[in-house]
Amino acid sequence: MEKLTQAQAETVVMTMTDTSLANEAYFSDLDAVMGDADFGRSLAAGFRVVKEKWDTYDHSSIGSLLLNVSSALTSNTGGCSGPVWGTLFMKTGIAFRGKTELGLDEIIAGLRSAIEGIMKRGGAVLGDKTLLDALDALTSSLEASLAAGEGTLLEAFAQAADAAYEMRETSKGWVAMRGRQSFTGDRSSGTYDPGIVAIGDMAQAIVAALRA
Repeated sequence: MEKLTQAQAETVVMTMTDTSLANEAYFSDLDAVMGDADFGRSLAAGFRVVKEKWDTYDHSSIGSLLLNVSSALTSNTGGCSGPVWGTLFMKTGIAFRGKTELGLDEIIAGLRSAIEGIMKRGGAVLGDKTLLDALDALTSSLEASLAAGEGTLLEAFAQAADAAYEMRETSKGWVAMRGRQSFTGDRSSGTYDPGIVAIGDMAQAIVAALRA
């Protein structure tokens, strides 16, 4: 199975950025159902800085770029989203330090490190109806592809993106145990978590961008 190149990794980050900006209102509307309606705006504020400062970042390796992105998100994304999304990029940045290409095993290790870091940072666990559930579905799918040892990297990404996207429906009936939605108790059942939706939408957009 081939490796993810530096250029493709940069496409991944820029696609996440563009998806956040394009869905600023939509993600906020999802958050308004049971939250405080600021998720989309907060996330877009952080990624907007990423886009503005893109050319000033250290592009010498995938890890260095992700660490720059982490700093921007942590400093400019409001609420609890800043630490969570900042940790996602910080942990993967550390895992990919000095790398200009990544094998599927390395990508998986970085994502698992990020999941563990986010759990430690925010206290959430899998099943709490947070973006962790989408990240875990995505990573578990990649692990299954690695174990199978068949197909291309893009095919593995496509299957993982579908798994992340489907988590919005899988988790819809759950009761939120973390974040603003958790304050509504059982009323959070039957609603979409905006973080889970964001990860799924970003994953699908990434596959489309890499295919292009």
